[in-house]
Amino acid sequence: MNPAGSGVLYIVSTPIGNMKDITLRALEILGGADAIACEDTRETHKLLAHHAIRVPMVSYHDHSGQGRLQGLVERLKEGAVIALVTDNGTPLVSDPGFTLVREALQNGVRVEPVPGPSATLAALVGSGIPCEKFIFEGFIPPKDGARRKLFESLREEKRTMVFYESPHRILKTLEAMAEIFGDRPACLAREVTKKFEEFLRGNLKDILTETAKRNKLGEMVIIVEGLRD
Repeated sequence: MNPAGSGVLYIVSTPIGNMKDITLRALEILGGADAIACEDTRETHKLLAHHAIRVPMVSYHDHSGQGRLQGLVERLKEGAVIALVTDNGTPLVSDPGFTLVREALQNGVRVEPVPGPSATLAALVGSGIPCEKFIFEGFIPPKDGARRKLFESLREEKRTMVFYESPHRILKTLEAMAEIFGDRPACLAREVTKKFEEFLRGNLKDILTETAKRNKLGEMVIIVEGLRD
Protein backbone atom coordinates (compact mmCIF):
# COMPACT_ATOMS: atom_id res chain seq x y z
CA MET A 1 0.00 0.00 0.00
CA ASN A 2 1.28 3.46 -0.86
CA PRO A 3 1.02 6.40 1.57
CA ALA A 4 -2.40 8.07 1.59
CA GLY A 5 -3.07 10.17 -1.45
CA SER A 6 -0.37 8.57 -3.62
CA GLY A 7 -2.28 5.79 -5.32
CA VAL A 8 -1.30 4.72 -8.82
CA LEU A 9 -3.30 3.17 -11.64
CA TYR A 10 -1.05 1.13 -13.90
CA ILE A 11 -2.28 0.24 -17.39
CA VAL A 12 -0.54 -3.09 -17.89
CA SER A 13 -0.19 -4.81 -21.27
CA THR A 14 -0.37 -8.61 -21.07
CA PRO A 15 0.39 -11.39 -23.60
CA ILE A 16 -1.88 -11.76 -26.62
CA GLY A 17 -1.20 -15.50 -26.76
CA ASN A 18 2.32 -16.55 -25.86
CA MET A 19 2.70 -16.45 -22.07
CA LYS A 20 6.38 -15.54 -22.43
CA ASP A 21 5.48 -12.20 -24.04
CA ILE A 22 5.34 -10.19 -20.84
CA THR A 23 7.84 -7.63 -19.63
CA LEU A 24 9.82 -7.84 -16.41
CA ARG A 25 8.29 -4.51 -15.37
CA ALA A 26 4.76 -5.81 -15.94
CA LEU A 27 5.45 -8.84 -13.74
CA GLU A 28 6.92 -6.63 -11.04
CA ILE A 29 3.90 -4.32 -11.03
CA LEU A 30 1.35 -7.13 -11.12
CA GLY A 31 3.11 -8.86 -8.24
CA GLY A 32 3.29 -5.70 -6.14
CA ALA A 33 -0.19 -4.30 -6.75
CA ASP A 34 -2.86 -4.09 -4.08
CA ALA A 35 -5.41 -5.29 -6.63
CA ILE A 36 -5.69 -6.18 -10.30
CA ALA A 37 -8.73 -4.90 -12.21
CA CYS A 38 -9.49 -7.53 -14.86
CA GLU A 39 -11.75 -7.79 -17.88
CA ASP A 40 -12.29 -11.47 -16.98
CA THR A 41 -10.83 -12.81 -13.74
CA ARG A 42 -10.74 -16.34 -15.14
CA GLU A 43 -8.46 -15.31 -17.99
CA THR A 44 -6.20 -13.19 -15.78
CA HIS A 45 -5.97 -16.02 -13.23
CA LYS A 46 -4.27 -18.17 -15.88
CA LEU A 47 -1.57 -15.55 -16.38
CA LEU A 48 -1.07 -14.94 -12.67
CA ALA A 49 -0.91 -18.67 -11.91
CA HIS A 50 1.64 -19.17 -14.69
CA HIS A 51 3.90 -16.61 -13.02
CA ALA A 52 3.05 -17.59 -9.42
CA ILE A 53 1.50 -14.19 -8.65
CA ARG A 54 -1.05 -14.05 -5.85
CA VAL A 55 -2.80 -10.68 -5.84
CA PRO A 56 -6.55 -10.07 -5.33
CA MET A 57 -8.48 -9.59 -8.56
CA VAL A 58 -11.48 -7.35 -9.17
CA SER A 59 -13.73 -7.77 -12.19
CA TYR A 60 -13.89 -4.59 -14.27
CA HIS A 61 -15.27 -4.41 -17.81
CA ASP A 62 -17.59 -2.36 -20.03
CA HIS A 63 -20.67 -3.63 -18.21
CA SER A 64 -19.41 -2.97 -14.68
CA GLY A 65 -21.69 -0.65 -12.80
CA GLN A 66 -20.97 2.85 -11.57
CA GLY A 67 -20.51 1.45 -8.07
CA ARG A 68 -17.58 -0.72 -9.14
CA LEU A 69 -15.98 2.22 -10.97
CA GLN A 70 -16.32 4.57 -8.01
CA GLY A 71 -15.09 1.89 -5.63
CA LEU A 72 -11.86 1.52 -7.60
CA VAL A 73 -11.38 5.28 -7.81
CA GLU A 74 -11.89 5.65 -4.06
CA ARG A 75 -9.27 2.99 -3.39
CA LEU A 76 -6.85 4.80 -5.67
CA LYS A 77 -7.51 8.11 -3.89
CA GLU A 78 -6.78 6.39 -0.57
CA GLY A 79 -3.36 5.26 -1.83
CA ALA A 80 -3.92 1.86 -3.43
CA VAL A 81 -1.84 0.60 -6.32
CA ILE A 82 -4.14 -0.98 -8.91
CA ALA A 83 -3.09 -2.69 -12.13
CA LEU A 84 -5.61 -2.56 -14.96
CA VAL A 85 -5.45 -5.45 -17.44
CA THR A 86 -7.63 -6.95 -20.16
CA ASP A 87 -7.84 -10.56 -21.29
CA ASN A 88 -4.88 -9.97 -23.60
CA GLY A 89 -2.94 -7.10 -25.09
CA THR A 90 -3.09 -3.44 -24.19
CA PRO A 91 -6.10 -2.15 -22.22
CA LEU A 92 -8.35 0.53 -23.78
CA VAL A 93 -7.42 -0.44 -27.38
CA SER A 94 -10.70 -2.11 -28.41
CA ASP A 95 -10.84 -3.28 -24.79
CA PRO A 96 -12.33 -1.95 -21.54
CA GLY A 97 -10.66 0.58 -19.27
CA PHE A 98 -11.06 4.09 -20.67
CA THR A 99 -13.72 5.19 -18.17
CA LEU A 100 -11.59 4.09 -15.22
CA VAL A 101 -8.53 5.89 -16.59
CA ARG A 102 -10.50 9.07 -17.19
CA GLU A 103 -12.09 9.01 -13.74
CA ALA A 104 -8.75 8.36 -12.09
CA LEU A 105 -7.15 11.33 -13.88
CA GLN A 106 -10.07 13.60 -13.06
CA ASN A 107 -9.58 12.71 -9.40
CA GLY A 108 -5.90 13.52 -9.40
CA VAL A 109 -4.68 9.92 -9.42
CA ARG A 110 -1.38 9.17 -11.14
CA VAL A 111 -1.82 6.94 -14.20
CA GLU A 112 1.13 5.09 -15.73
CA PRO A 113 1.13 2.89 -18.85
CA VAL A 114 3.23 -0.27 -18.82
CA PRO A 115 3.76 -0.97 -22.53
CA GLY A 116 3.94 -4.42 -24.00
CA PRO A 117 2.09 -6.77 -26.37
CA SER A 118 -0.38 -5.38 -28.89
CA ALA A 119 -2.19 -7.46 -31.52
CA THR A 120 -2.47 -4.34 -33.68
CA LEU A 121 1.26 -3.65 -33.85
CA ALA A 122 2.32 -7.30 -33.99
CA ALA A 123 0.07 -7.95 -37.00
CA LEU A 124 0.99 -4.66 -38.67
CA VAL A 125 4.77 -5.08 -38.54
CA GLY A 126 4.51 -8.69 -39.71
CA SER A 127 2.14 -7.93 -42.58
CA GLY A 128 4.56 -6.70 -45.20
CA ILE A 129 2.29 -3.67 -45.71
CA PRO A 130 3.78 -0.16 -45.24
CA CYS A 131 3.39 0.84 -41.60
CA GLU A 132 4.97 4.30 -41.32
CA LYS A 133 1.45 5.77 -41.30
CA PHE A 134 -1.66 3.81 -40.42
CA ILE A 135 -5.14 4.12 -38.94
CA PHE A 136 -6.71 1.68 -36.51
CA GLU A 137 -10.44 1.11 -36.93
CA GLY A 138 -10.88 -1.60 -34.30
CA PHE A 139 -13.74 -4.07 -34.63
CA ILE A 140 -15.73 -3.90 -37.87
CA PRO A 141 -19.51 -3.32 -37.48
CA PRO A 142 -21.35 -6.67 -37.54
CA LYS A 143 -24.26 -5.52 -39.74
CA ASP A 144 -23.83 -5.51 -43.51
CA GLY A 145 -25.02 -1.94 -44.03
CA ALA A 146 -22.79 -0.44 -41.35
CA ARG A 147 -19.85 -2.51 -42.57
CA ARG A 148 -20.21 -1.27 -46.13
CA LYS A 149 -20.70 2.32 -44.96
CA LEU A 150 -17.42 2.13 -43.04
CA PHE A 151 -15.50 0.75 -46.01
CA GLU A 152 -17.03 3.32 -48.36
CA SER A 153 -15.86 6.10 -46.03
CA LEU A 154 -12.32 4.69 -46.21
CA ARG A 155 -12.16 4.05 -49.95
CA GLU A 156 -9.85 7.04 -50.54
CA GLU A 157 -7.77 6.53 -47.37
CA LYS A 158 -4.06 6.61 -48.24
CA ARG A 159 -2.75 5.29 -44.93
CA THR A 160 -2.56 1.59 -44.14
CA MET A 161 -5.77 0.44 -42.44
CA VAL A 162 -5.96 -2.01 -39.52
CA PHE A 163 -9.15 -3.80 -38.49
CA TYR A 164 -10.24 -6.51 -36.03
CA GLU A 165 -12.78 -9.07 -37.17
CA SER A 166 -14.64 -12.10 -35.81
CA PRO A 167 -13.97 -15.48 -37.48
CA HIS A 168 -17.71 -15.84 -38.06
CA ARG A 169 -17.88 -12.78 -40.31
CA ILE A 170 -14.46 -12.87 -41.95
CA LEU A 171 -15.61 -14.05 -45.38
CA LYS A 172 -18.35 -11.42 -45.69
CA THR A 173 -15.89 -8.77 -44.61
CA LEU A 174 -13.21 -9.81 -47.10
CA GLU A 175 -15.80 -9.95 -49.88
CA ALA A 176 -16.96 -6.41 -49.09
CA MET A 177 -13.38 -5.16 -48.85
CA ALA A 178 -12.44 -6.63 -52.24
CA GLU A 179 -15.52 -5.07 -53.80
CA ILE A 180 -15.14 -1.60 -52.27
CA PHE A 181 -11.37 -1.20 -51.93
CA GLY A 182 -10.49 -3.13 -55.08
CA ASP A 183 -7.98 -5.95 -55.24
CA ARG A 184 -5.24 -4.15 -53.34
CA PRO A 185 -2.45 -5.63 -51.16
CA ALA A 186 -3.54 -6.85 -47.73
CA CYS A 187 -2.74 -9.30 -44.95
CA LEU A 188 -4.88 -11.44 -42.68
CA ALA A 189 -3.12 -12.24 -39.40
CA ARG A 190 -4.64 -15.01 -37.30
CA GLU A 191 -3.74 -16.29 -33.82
CA VAL A 192 -0.72 -13.97 -33.61
CA THR A 193 2.00 -15.28 -31.22
CA LYS A 194 0.04 -18.49 -30.63
CA LYS A 195 0.80 -22.05 -31.74
CA PHE A 196 -1.19 -21.80 -34.96
CA GLU A 197 -0.11 -18.28 -35.91
CA GLU A 198 -0.72 -17.58 -39.58
CA PHE A 199 -0.17 -14.61 -41.91
CA LEU A 200 -2.00 -14.70 -45.24
CA ARG A 201 -0.37 -12.09 -47.48
CA GLY A 202 -1.34 -11.06 -51.00
CA ASN A 203 -4.18 -9.18 -52.63
CA LEU A 204 -7.63 -9.14 -51.07
CA LYS A 205 -9.12 -11.64 -53.52
CA ASP A 206 -6.26 -14.09 -52.96
CA ILE A 207 -6.68 -13.83 -49.21
CA LEU A 208 -10.44 -14.34 -49.54
CA THR A 209 -9.87 -17.50 -51.59
CA GLU A 210 -7.34 -18.90 -49.11
CA THR A 211 -9.45 -18.02 -46.07
CA ALA A 212 -12.44 -19.88 -47.52
CA LYS A 213 -10.37 -23.09 -47.50
CA ARG A 214 -9.39 -22.85 -43.82
CA ASN A 215 -10.98 -23.37 -40.45
CA LYS A 216 -11.99 -19.85 -39.54
CA LEU A 217 -10.92 -19.89 -35.90
CA GLY A 218 -9.07 -17.51 -33.63
CA GLU A 219 -8.72 -13.77 -33.36
CA MET A 220 -8.12 -12.03 -36.68
CA VAL A 221 -6.46 -8.77 -37.69
CA ILE A 222 -6.86 -7.45 -41.24
CA ILE A 223 -4.33 -5.01 -42.67
CA VAL A 224 -5.21 -3.28 -45.96
CA GLU A 225 -2.84 -1.05 -47.91
CA GLY A 226 -4.03 2.50 -48.42
CA LEU A 227 -4.93 3.95 -51.80
CA ARG A 228 -1.82 4.58 -53.87
CA ASP A 229 -1.29 7.87 -55.66
